[in-house]
Amino acid sequence: MNLYVINFKGQTTVGELMNPEKGSPGAVEDMEAAESFIQQAMEIILQEAVKKATNVKEKVCEWRSPEQLKELLDLELKDTGESESKILQCCRDAIRYSVKTGHPRFFNQLFAGLEPHSMVASFIIEAIKTSQYTYEMAPVFTLIEDALLKTMMKLIGWEEGGDGLFNPGGSMSNMYAVNLARYRYCPDFKEIGMYASPRLVMLTSQEGHYSIAKAAALLGFGTKNVYVGAVPFFVNATAGTTVLGAFDPIDEIADICEKHNLWLHVDACWGGGALVSKKHKHLLKGIQRVNSVAWNLHKMLMATLQCSAFLVRDKSCLLQRCHCAGASYLFQQDKFYDVSYDTGDKSVQCSRKPDAFKFWLVWKAVGTRELEYRVDRALALARYLAQEIKKREGFSLVIEPEFANVCFWYIPPSLRNLPESPELWKKLHTVAPVVKERMMKSGSMMIGYQKHVDKPNFFRMVVISPQVSRQDLDFVLDEIHSLGKDL
Repeated sequence: MNLYVINFKGQTTVGELMNPEKGSPGAVEDMEAAESFIQQAMEIILQEAVKKATNVKEKVCEWRSPEQLKELLDLELKDTGESESKILQCCRDAIRYSVKTGHPRFFNQLFAGLEPHSMVASFIIEAIKTSQYTYEMAPVFTLIEDALLKTMMKLIGWEEGGDGLFNPGGSMSNMYAVNLARYRYCPDFKEIGMYASPRLVMLTSQEGHYSIAKAAALLGFGTKNVYVGAVPFFVNATAGTTVLGAFDPIDEIADICEKHNLWLHVDACWGGGALVSKKHKHLLKGIQRVNSVAWNLHKMLMATLQCSAFLVRDKSCLLQRCHCAGASYLFQQDKFYDVSYDTGDKSVQCSRKPDAFKFWLVWKAVGTRELEYRVDRALALARYLAQEIKKREGFSLVIEPEFANVCFWYIPPSLRNLPESPELWKKLHTVAPVVKERMMKSGSMMIGYQKHVDKPNFFRMVVISPQVSRQDLDFVLDEIHSLGKDL
């Protein structure tokens, strides 16, 4: 019986693969086929996911319901591989029916726009396909991560440096901070577990990201110990809240934390970008005093997803001591090079992508001044949009924007003469979901909405991309009115 493996050209027996002389020509042919496929796929990516997806005349999305999309996509996985033409069509379909977050009229999330250098860095990372746990596996990317973290620490104000690493997302960075703070407060917890400590609680604002509550659940504190309880050990301040874009007063909070020896962490996943701007870095005044910072470079600074840094002011190897497991097959101490560059044991992960490269290449290409310009321009456009909302009948700001979040209501003509009352709020609450549905189905643009505390649903515009113009923002307000004026 012959065993077969599937390749680009068809079938090859295991026996042929085991014979180098016989297998080499096939291997060469396979590599040629692989290169041809990649070239064709890259052309599709360039035309469909880059050029077309960033064209303001094209749709932000081609909305289909889940059942409709199942019919359009061939999702079945079969015993044998399918033709190259079919696979390339799968690539086209994946792009066609996905949301185009690089489109100038995509404002739905805290990330947007096309950053070509970061995109290329992502391609290189996937082509190299390495893991950043040791210097020997990722020499270039290890040094890049180290250099980028040190530069970010200077922006924060840690002149004497610190420690840190990149990890998959801001939620993970916040969890790192909680775990590190607990380890500093109670080192025995690492080995003995919850029996080694008193009941501990975390403090955060009501507007803090939900990942803090998730950290409480995942790390065994319990979500009811986030706001109230016995022994506080950790305080989370937010620099740029998800909905309103608000900033906690870091300096004032730091005064209290220093007095009571509490670990102060700043979730700057969204607002950290302001640190590159001389005009706006005051929003994070006092950040140099904190113990740790979470900062997502894939948000305001536009690196490709994900590019998230966790930075610690501590220089005593606390991050290493908290998370190390000392895997002997990776972290041998008698290697022929400086093993301090083997950063993997600081992480709770084993395999770790070299995400720092995705922003390092951007910074290298455009420089600090361009990064500052992008932030300043985004916030100037947010101010412009807020002023336009004030001028227009039927539009009302929820709050004056502090950052790039612009939150507002659209009030249809049928509701404009009603007195402010619970009945008006109830009717207004239904407006944003219908307008959102209509914009998604038309594909004209994409904006988020939500309720907040006792306020009815409102729109949340997030301005980030350098490709966005004032004309795009004017279009947004015109389009919302066009889609909702009959409600």
